[in-house]
Amino acid sequence: MLRPGDVISYLTMCAQEGVNLQRGMNFRLRGGRSVILMSLRPGAPYADRVEDEGRVLIYEGHDVPRRRGGPDPKNVDQPRSNPSGSLTDNGLFEEVALRFKERKHPAERVIVYEKIRSGLWVYNGVFQLVDAWEERSGSRSVFKFKLELLDDPVYEVTARAPELEHNRLIPSDVKRAVWKRDKGHCVQCGASDNLHFDHVIPHSKGGSSLVAENVQLLCARHNLAKRDRIE
Repeated sequence: MLRPGDVISYLTMCAQEGVNLQRGMNFRLRGGRSVILMSLRPGAPYADRVEDEGRVLIYEGHDVPRRRGGPDPKNVDQPRSNPSGSLTDNGLFEEVALRFKERKHPAERVIVYEKIRSGLWVYNGVFQLVDAWEERSGSRSVFKFKLELLDDPVYEVTARAPELEHNRLIPSDVKRAVWKRDKGHCVQCGASDNLHFDHVIPHSKGGSSLVAENVQLLCARHNLAKRDRIE
């Protein structure tokens, strides 16, 4: 069972979702769950961004596949449809976002993982997809998707609901700074597995997600022991 802020390996992430995750956008995988893989690292291939103090994710759609002898995907409009006429993940996510805007369907729930370094990911929680549009990026058209972080305590991802404390994302630069400072180990016992980005002072007691000084790495045992106490 994952909780927002958990640090996991790529293999653990794939095992969690029951599929080999090869794409950034994954519409309704096994069990009907949609999954997005994001990255805000320098040099990331897509222009994702976080707004509203970590409550909103603006996610960029995905390019055409790179093919030998074909055009540079970064010079081609992002596709809505495949050559066969079926919708790409861009098109599928756009369709459900527009249906929500037209009040024809509840917002799509989307599980979001963030890459923080090679082979390591953070479970960012469950978002709802509320909007989609196309915009110009240089000489081409790209898709943008707006997702809002859910505070819903009854929506279960893996038989456990997101905690109410998880009401905004820890910024990517803060995660990287904390990982470097704590050297990828629990600050309490030095463990290097089952790690979690923990707030030293919880949100409910005035703590911030925006500064590395209020975030630390804890292993699962010490994170569960701490709960929301101020130490």
